Amino acid sequence: MGASATWAGAGELLTAVADPVRWTVLQRLGTGTACVCELQDQVSVAPNLLSYHLRVLREAGLVTTSRRGRWVDYSLAPGAFDRLVAALPAGGGP
Repeated sequence: MGASATWAGAGELLTAVADPVRWTVLQRLGTGTACVCELQDQVSVAPNLLSYHLRVLREAGLVTTSRRGRWVDYSLAPGAFDRLVAALPAGGGP
């Protein structure tokens, strides 16, 4: 993969975390796993909009999900912090 493709991926990753709602979700998940109902208490958006933001974070590979009965728990993905640091220009990116 060329440097421009790598930088494009870094840009997409940073775009995913640039939204204040998604940043708040990541901050909350930094303290541990949470279900949607707990995340809903942290952000003041409609449930369908929270689902959209969670999908963006999942597609960016920053969060993972696990089912617990009818609940879906969200956690920071392994290596999410390292990927974000690497995406920063001073973070040792390409």
